[in-house]
Amino acid sequence: MRCLARLSSKALLVLCSLLALLSLLLWTRCSHRPPPAPGPPEHPGVPDSEEASPQDAPRAPGMPGSAGRAAAGPRYEEIDCVINEEQTVKGRREGSEVFLPFSWVEKYFQVYGRIAQADGGERFEFSHSYSKVYAQRAPYRPDGVFMSFEGYNVELRDRVKCISGVEGVPLSTQWGPQGYFYPIQIAQYGLSHYSKNLTEKPPHVEVYETAGDGDGNGEWTVPKGCSLTTVWDKTRLSGVKQFSCPESSEGVSLELNNGRDFIISFDLKLLSNGSVSVVLETTERNQLFTVHYVSSTQLIALRDRDIFYGIGARSSWSTLTRDLLTDLRKGVGLSNTKAVKQTKIMPKRVLRLVAKGRGFLDNVTISATAHMAAFFAASRWLLRNQDERGGWPIMVTRKLGEGFRSLDPGWYSAMAQGQAMSTLVRAYQLTKEPAFLGAALRATAPFKLPAEQRGVKAVFMNRHDWYEEYPTTPSSFVLNGFMYSLIGLYDLKETAGEKLGKEARLLYERGMESLKAMLPLFDTGSGTIYDLRHFMLGTAPNLARWDYHTTHINQLQLLGSIDDTPVFKEFVKRWKSYLRGGRAKHN
Repeated sequence: MRCLARLSSKALLVLCSLLALLSLLLWTRCSHRPPPAPGPPEHPGVPDSEEASPQDAPRAPGMPGSAGRAAAGPRYEEIDCVINEEQTVKGRREGSEVFLPFSWVEKYFQVYGRIAQADGGERFEFSHSYSKVYAQRAPYRPDGVFMSFEGYNVELRDRVKCISGVEGVPLSTQWGPQGYFYPIQIAQYGLSHYSKNLTEKPPHVEVYETAGDGDGNGEWTVPKGCSLTTVWDKTRLSGVKQFSCPESSEGVSLELNNGRDFIISFDLKLLSNGSVSVVLETTERNQLFTVHYVSSTQLIALRDRDIFYGIGARSSWSTLTRDLLTDLRKGVGLSNTKAVKQTKIMPKRVLRLVAKGRGFLDNVTISATAHMAAFFAASRWLLRNQDERGGWPIMVTRKLGEGFRSLDPGWYSAMAQGQAMSTLVRAYQLTKEPAFLGAALRATAPFKLPAEQRGVKAVFMNRHDWYEEYPTTPSSFVLNGFMYSLIGLYDLKETAGEKLGKEARLLYERGMESLKAMLPLFDTGSGTIYDLRHFMLGTAPNLARWDYHTTHINQLQLLGSIDDTPVFKEFVKRWKSYLRGGRAKHN
């Protein structure tokens, strides 16, 4: 105390000043420590970092941020990403890595991705393309599966208005909402069902009425004022059911009660105006919808929960086979636009069949599929509708693009001609009916005439014969349609034999020479081109979508299985690589 007392007031003042200065320096140093990097957003009940989860593996040594920070999350910072000095996108930065939103990446690079469930968790699946290449099973044969058409469902396309009740084939709205018969679509409908028939197991068939042998599983209800009898039919040499019911009555009904399958088939002969209706229980709160098949030429109509299809007079025996799922959905989705409206309504159970008017019924069945009925509906439509020039005229205006003259109704398509050949050849192989082969042989006629003479032939650079899907002026040289026509010519030449198939063989060989020479013109180095308008019109190239790109590959694989020229294998390999992001080398 004496020592302290001896200190002068001046010394005490200096000492206090030094202590204050030291305190100020320490406080300033602490206050300038950088704040921690922001972690992921907080969620109640979720650990702050991935490492906190006992299910996750520990972070591998040496990974960024692992030393001394076991509980720290990723250090993301928002950053502006300036794209080509034209737009700004909000991204995230983690150290030297910058992440752009996939919604922007998807549109900019035209790539595809989705969050999917896998192994009990979620993952992001990225793909450069969205379409699939099918493996060529074996060398192609004219009586075998057509390409990968067993996977086609033509009738379900939204540009198919319905399956005509009179003709039994699809009615297209691709280029007009009124609907028209499009030979390409009809041939594809037939070829898809033919291919399904070869690749699927035979369906179970439930028989409800066969008056000839009485083996049916259904029970008839005959209200007052109606009649139902079994009579002998001399033309069929069997018993059939004869019905007579006023249109104003309930009609005679056959209980079906099938919740498994939805393809109904029956033999029908009407003596007057009449109808056969099918009552369906649906997934729409178990509501009942009725599909009416009426003796008229009306295409399709919808009134409340009643759908109507005209089936023609049916004054002689014929078999009516209908896909009730397709008929229901096309009816409910009926619109005045090109596309059928999407609907979630599905048939749940086929309850009963109801007949009105006067006529005969036999062989009422329900099955899961009826592929050959669809195939022969397409084949016989092609027989009935081939014109005197050997073609199937397309009765709708087609404008391929700016710079091309419009195709007026009545134009032919090499693709239609080729796919019709492929359909007719298969019908001939199954039935040996000369009419099918004769129609296929006549179908070569338009291949010999140029577009100016209503043909489908074009010549590239005055050297290479080409068969036009769209015989435009100037020529368009669509690749996939050309290859489909070559497949049809191959089917015909192989089936008709050396003598009858000589013309088809010459057309096929000239076309194959052109294809081998011109394939490089359709290669962009990262994809393929749909046509050669950039060459013919001097415009930008018309790049093929991925589904068309894979069609090109599938077609080349097929042609490569019947012609072992190395060029096909080379292009298939390169074009497949483009689907995974491959690109040709640069200089």
